Amino acid sequence: MKVSLLHPWNVTPPQAVLIQERLRAKILARGRVGRLHLVAGVDASFDLDRQQVYAAAIVLSFPDLEIVERAIHCDRLTFPYIPGLLSFREAPALLRALAQLRHDPDVVFVDGHGLSHPRRAGIACHVGLCVDRPVIGCAKSRLTGVFREPGLTRGATSKLYDVDGDVIGAVVRTRDCVKPVFVSVGHKIGLAKAVRLTLACGKGYRIPEPTRQADLAAERAKRERRS
Repeated sequence: MKVSLLHPWNVTPPQAVLIQERLRAKILARGRVGRLHLVAGVDASFDLDRQQVYAAAIVLSFPDLEIVERAIHCDRLTFPYIPGLLSFREAPALLRALAQLRHDPDVVFVDGHGLSHPRRAGIACHVGLCVDRPVIGCAKSRLTGVFREPGLTRGATSKLYDVDGDVIGAVVRTRDCVKPVFVSVGHKIGLAKAVRLTLACGKGYRIPEPTRQADLAAERAKRERRS
């Protein structure tokens, strides 16, 4: 899978903020997503004792959501944990895992935020610009914004707003009576389509199957390296 390097990753936190502000203007919160054949998910696991990150990229068939390909990349952690700057800690390893893929997925899911970010440039946006294809951010917790709790049944949604009242994402119930997830645009897709695909890529779990499988693969890689 082709991955572009848009800027250096070895930067300071203030420089990282400036990069996000510059990239924000390039993000497309719309796009036509045709018939899907392959979907991918990326996630990472951290070994803080060894200061390493294990990134996994998983490709699944659609709509049956069976694993077609997986790639793992292990890298050294070089950027501190700072809320809002997750891209610079995690994305380099995720992108190297994606670059190993032989298949080109139609859509990529990222375990993290896209436009639902203080600078509207979360990790899903960053990955989207680097792979230049539709990317969806699906996070387990809110980073910014306000919302009303959606209904308790699967498929219930509510809008996530910023302080100015602009819609920056959606709060989506993926299982009955289970905590919702936070869906936002990463790149080249509209929010409504991102929500529909998040629900379509569920297999009975809270987390969509692409990122769920990526999470399992990253954790497995970490355990195997430590054993």
